[in-house]
Amino acid sequence: MSTKIKPARQELRVLLYPSTIDLSTTTLRYVADLLRAHRRAVGSRWRKLAAHEQARLVLAFLRHGDTYARLAAGFGIGVATVYRYIHETTRLLAGRAPSLQAALWRLAWTHNNFAILDGTEIRINRVAANRPFYSGKHRHHAINLQGLTDPYGRLIWISPGLPAGAVNDTSAARAHRIPELAEKAGIWLLADRGYHKLAPGVITPYKSWHGPLTTPYTDANTAHARIRCHGERGFATLKNWHVLDRVRCSPHHVTTLAQAILTLEHQTR
Repeated sequence: MSTKIKPARQELRVLLYPSTIDLSTTTLRYVADLLRAHRRAVGSRWRKLAAHEQARLVLAFLRHGDTYARLAAGFGIGVATVYRYIHETTRLLAGRAPSLQAALWRLAWTHNNFAILDGTEIRINRVAANRPFYSGKHRHHAINLQGLTDPYGRLIWISPGLPAGAVNDTSAARAHRIPELAEKAGIWLLADRGYHKLAPGVITPYKSWHGPLTTPYTDANTAHARIRCHGERGFATLKNWHVLDRVRCSPHHVTTLAQAILTLEHQTR
């Protein structure tokens, strides 16, 4: 009679490893000072993490997109505490992001007469039933964000998010009143073909309706593309924060994350 020997059950353990955040100590100090001021304002006397450690946790989340569980294990706190710390800090940072009107007038005061308008889609986790969020262009659920970049490629404003399946770039720009406020500030807008006929103050490339374009029109499109390419740099900077690679939280929190990152980018200039 033979007996089967069951293999020894392997014990699962959490492995910890050191990591780095490619941000300056100035950014860490800025977030920590903001948290200290907030704690004094609300009368919070004791927390599980000091202000600079909470700042380090939030920066790790925004820069690397680490999950709540990994951050909880790394900082020795609970997942619920990580959630509260992240939402508290990102709301504080997002509250300091410039409004559209402030960004446009600030650009006008620096004697610049144009900005670059562009849009991007932030992928989110949604199910098939959430049709307003499903982007037919990219074949996934996403949030539409509009942004303005100055002539030097620096992102100066990020819009609130809208469901990518319900709006395109043109309708999103109208919903945020971007052409209207830009006209009041005396700012021209350069944009791609997706914004064609958005408003008189929005300059887009010439389209070929009946045959190829003649040389003056192709030269104008080339010059337009050379200027507008700086706008791509602004959104590329935003995408360096990997929490936006694929947002796993509520779609309504995408705006807070994007505007919090914009505030941090402004502090490093």
